[in-house]
Parts: sequence; C-alpha cells; structure tokens
Amino acid sequence: MTVETASMRRGARTRPVKGLLRDTLVSFRREMTPALREPGGVLLGTIIAMLQPLLFLVLFGPVLAGGGGREQTWQWFIPGVLVMMCLFGPLSAGYSLLSELIGGAMERMLVTPASRTAMLMGRTLKESLILLVQAVLIVAVAIPMGLRPDLVGVIVGIALLVVFGTGLGALSFVLAILSRPSGTLFYLVTQTVVFPLMLLSGVLLPLEAAPGWLRAVAALNPVTYVVEAQRRLFVGELAAPPVLYGAVVAVAVAAVGLLLATRAMRRAV
Repeated sequence: MTVETASMRRGARTRPVKGLLRDTLVSFRREMTPALREPGGVLLGTIIAMLQPLLFLVLFGPVLAGGGGREQTWQWFIPGVLVMMCLFGPLSAGYSLLSELIGGAMERMLVTPASRTAMLMGRTLKESLILLVQAVLIVAVAIPMGLRPDLVGVIVGIALLVVFGTGLGALSFVLAILSRPSGTLFYLVTQTVVFPLMLLSGVLLPLEAAPGWLRAVAALNPVTYVVEAQRRLFVGELAAPPVLYGAVVAVAVAAVGLLLATRAMRRAV
C-alpha cells in the first residue's frame, strides 16, 4: 500500500466524522438561536423550570433539618433536588421535537443533507447545557442556606447529572417520535412516569425506614442509584461503591437513550 493510498483512506474515514461534527454544531446553533435572540425569555423559562425544585428546596429542606444537623441535611437533600430537576427537564425535552413534527417544521430540516444523527445530537447538547446551568444555579442558591459540599464531588456530580440527563432527553425524543401525530402518548407517559420515578428513588424522603417491599421496588428504579451517587459525591466520598453504581446507570441510560433516539430519528422521521 502506497503512502498516497493510506492517506486517502484516512481522509475518507475522517470526512464522515468531520461532517457529523459540523452538522451537530449547525443543529445546536439552530436550537440556540431563538434563545440567544431573546435572552429575557430564556431567563424566564429557566426560572419557571426551576420553580418546582426551588419550592421543594425552600419548603422541605428546613423541615428535614432535624435529622443530623443543618449542613448534613442540605448535603443530603440538594443532590435529590438536582436529580428531580433532571427528571422534570430532560424528560420533557421531546416536546419541542413533537411540536415541530406536528407543525411540519421538521420536514424542512429533513430535505437538507444534514445528518439526522447530528440533528439529534444538536438538540441533546442544548438540553445538556440548560441542565448544566440549572444545576449550577441550584447549588449556588443552596450554599447561603447552609450547603457545604465537596468541590470536586460537586463537579463530578453535576457531570454525572448531565450524562444521565442526556439519556433521559434522548428517550424523550424517542417518545416524541412515537407519539406523532396526536402527541397523546407523549403527554400520558411523561405525566405518569416522572412522579413514580421520583418518589421511589428517595429524592425527598429516606427509604431506610420504608417497608421491605417498597425498598425492593426502589432497588429496581435506576434513578435510586443516581440519587445515592450524587449524595456520596456531595460529601466527598468519590470512591464509594454507590458512586460507581450510579455512574454505570447514568452511562447506561445515556447509551441506550442515544442509540434508540438515533435509530428512531433515522427510521421513523
């Protein structure tokens, strides 16, 4: 094999990757452009999206303060609030895609040579960025209330949260594609799944005192492991086994979600 032939083959392999990255960036810009043009609306939307987590933060946090001191309470409670925010946000991310599918706006994108995988990745990047900003704001609000987290643990925890949210957002896109044209399935599933996942993960109340059958059900809930990993990370226990379990669950959800969403985008749209 000549040097020229080897160089041409390497170039042929890198062109699809570069094209995918370029199309992903274009899709990300398309998703972010309306937000950048109306920053006030984005700020308002972010505040509205955070109202429920903030409400739980203000109302339930002080109520739990009798457990083990104020600082320990916040370090236990805030990670659960972050995961709750992750459930409410990314799981509803498919609404924008569903609106474009029903309204026909997505058809204009599909006639372009852009990769459908890139269209998905651009949307996922936008949702991940929003989740990252919201998580940082929640932690910033909680620090004056008494939260004293481990800095490295917070960074790792938020990164883990973004990975988990990426998978949930991708699954939301799958649900949006399956729900067209009426969207009934999307609204039905998102409204009925979020609260059981949240309540059966120990986000608001510890599950140690729960009945055995409830703890067994919680053990089947993947969100439980992410919540426990977040709590260990916030107190600096980076090498604790629950952190590994939570990381495995988050990566698995992200991998499965992106795989299913990519297939759905290629075949069903």
